[in-house]
Amino acid sequence: MPSKTSSGKRVRSVLRTYLARIEAFSPNARKYLIGIMIYGAAIGIYQLLFNFYVLSLGYNEAVLGNLVTARSATTLIVALPVGYLADRIGKKLALIIGQGAVGAAILLMILFPSLPMFLLMNIVIGFAQSLAAVAMGPFLMENSGELERTYLFSFSSGLRMTAVSIGEWVGGFLPTWIGRSLNAMPTSAQAYSGALALVTLGVAFSLFPTFLIRQRKLTRSERASFAPLSYMRRNPGKLTRLILPLLITSVGAGMIMPFMNVFFRNVHKLSDASIGILFAWGSLAMGIGLLLAPFLAERFGKIRVVVASQGLSIPFLALLGFSPLFPVAAVAYYVRLVLMNMSGPVYTTFTMENVDPESRAMVASLSTMASNFGWAFSPTVSGYFQVNYGFGPSFAVTILFYIVSVVLYYVWFWGKKRPTAGEEGTAVPLV
Repeated sequence: MPSKTSSGKRVRSVLRTYLARIEAFSPNARKYLIGIMIYGAAIGIYQLLFNFYVLSLGYNEAVLGNLVTARSATTLIVALPVGYLADRIGKKLALIIGQGAVGAAILLMILFPSLPMFLLMNIVIGFAQSLAAVAMGPFLMENSGELERTYLFSFSSGLRMTAVSIGEWVGGFLPTWIGRSLNAMPTSAQAYSGALALVTLGVAFSLFPTFLIRQRKLTRSERASFAPLSYMRRNPGKLTRLILPLLITSVGAGMIMPFMNVFFRNVHKLSDASIGILFAWGSLAMGIGLLLAPFLAERFGKIRVVVASQGLSIPFLALLGFSPLFPVAAVAYYVRLVLMNMSGPVYTTFTMENVDPESRAMVASLSTMASNFGWAFSPTVSGYFQVNYGFGPSFAVTILFYIVSVVLYYVWFWGKKRPTAGEEGTAVPLV
C-alpha cells in the first residue's frame, strides 16, 4: 500500500507536468483560449434557452428536431467546401467568421421570430459551426509542439466546457430576471429573447482575442492542401477506420443530446433554473474530465482512454434514460457526460497525428461531416418518437449505436503500437 508521502509526491509530479505543458502554450494558443472561454459562456446560455424560446412561441418538439436537422445537415453538406475555404482564407479568419456568424444568426432569430427565419438561421449556424470546427484542429496543430499538443486540445475543450457551465448556470436565472424587468412571465418569449440578446453580445466580445492572433505564414509542407478525391482514393482503409466510429456515434447522439433540456423538463418536471444549475454542474464536471484526459492519455494511451471512457459511459446512459428517480438520473447524467466526452479531444489529437500535415484540413472536414451525419436526421426521428412514444425509443437507439462505435474503436485500434514520449506527434500506422 503506497504511503501518503509517495502519493503526495506523485500528485505534485503530475501537477508540475501539467503546469509545464500549459506554460509551453504559444501566444496564439493563449489568445484562442481566452476567446473560446468567452464564446463558451455565451453559447452555454444559448444551448440552455433556445429550445425553450422556440417552445414558448407555440412550436413543438418535432419542430425542434427539424431545426437541429437543418443545422446539422448544413454542417454535413458544407464540411468539404469549408475545408477548402478555411485553407484559402486562413484559420484565423475562418474562426472569426464562424463565431461571428453564429452571433449574427441568433440576433436575427430574436428580431424576426418565425419558422422560416429559424430554419434559415439554423442553416447559417450549421455553415458557421462547420467552418470553425474545420479550422480548429489544424489551427491548434500549427500552434503547438509535440510535447504539449494533447494538453492543448484537451485544455481548450475543458476550458470551453467550464465556460459553458457558467453560461448555463447564469442562463437558468436570466429569464426570471429579465421577465421581472419586463413585467413578463419567466417562461414567456419576451424573457427568453431578452436572455438570448445577451448571447449575441458575448459572442461579439469573444472575437476580440481572436483578432489579436498573429497568423504566421506556413511553409509549403505545412499548408493543408485540399484534394479530397485523391486523398480518399489513396487512403480508403485509414479514413474508414478514423471516421466511421465518429459517424456511428453521431447517429446515436443526435437522438438524445439536442433534447436533454426538454427531457428534464418533461420527464422530471424541472424548472428552467433547476435545469440551468443541473447543466452547469454537468458542464463543469465535463470540463474537469477534459482537463484530466491528457494526463490519462499520456499514461495509458489515447485509444485506451477513448475505449474505456466511452464504454463505461453506456450503463450510465441507460440509467439516465430509464430510471424514474431524478437523483439516479442526475448522477447518471453527470457521470455519462464526463466519461463520454473526455475522450473527444484525445481522439481528435490522435486523428490529426495520424495524417500528414498537408492532409489535416481534409481529414478535419471529413471528421466534421461524420460527427454531424447522424445529427442531420436523428433529431427529426427522435422528435417524432417523443411526440408519439416518449423518450424511451430514442435512448434505446443511442445506446445501441454507442456500443457499436466502442467495439469498432477496440477492434481497429486497441493494442496497436502507440508512440513513445519522444515520438509523440508522429503518425501511428493504421493496419
